[in-house]
Amino acid sequence: MKRVCCCSLLLLIVHLSLLSEPSMVFAFDPTQGFTNVPLTSSSFIYQKPYNVPLNERYSFKNGIHRFWVYANDKPFERGSNTQPRTEAQIKPDYTSGIWQFEGYAFVPHGTSGATIVQIHGAAQGNTTLLLRIYNGDMRYYDSEVIATDLYDKWFKVNLIHNVDEGRLMVYINDVKKFESHDQGPGDLYFKCGVYGAPSDKSRYMESRWRDIKIYKK
Repeated sequence: MKRVCCCSLLLLIVHLSLLSEPSMVFAFDPTQGFTNVPLTSSSFIYQKPYNVPLNERYSFKNGIHRFWVYANDKPFERGSNTQPRTEAQIKPDYTSGIWQFEGYAFVPHGTSGATIVQIHGAAQGNTTLLLRIYNGDMRYYDSEVIATDLYDKWFKVNLIHNVDEGRLMVYINDVKKFESHDQGPGDLYFKCGVYGAPSDKSRYMESRWRDIKIYKK
């Protein structure tokens, strides 16, 4: 009888501690209910500084895409006033429905002021979503902090875009970290790599990606 009472008391204490823990988070597979969209090498369209060959800013080895760029690099085409980048545009484009990007990212220490993944296209402006790394933390554009302490480790990124409802969700390591309205419909697609911020960017920027997938509903 004593043993039963002790076990019950222990379970009650554990249950109450879980309920009282404000930072308790639960992992969830955000791809449940989605259908995988097969990708091939032709699904990736690369952008890099216009005056250097791709192999001086990008490599693919052992399943890992490595992107790097310098703050004083040229833009991706002559006459552009955009920031330096080395990125992959991932096809297909989309204009409606519910779409999802998934990939594992790695950002080496020192990279800062760099967008590592985005949703390009919008009714207003050029982008629906930018996720930037500043000093190891991930921000929505240059404002809200989404995740912290991301340097020198692999982390999983899932972006969900419900175009019909105008909703965005960001999952990091299967935990929902951010939700917002989008910028309106447009010709949309996912991109990953490195794209320098207008200011406060490091001299050298790099990100690595593996297991990139696209899903739809």
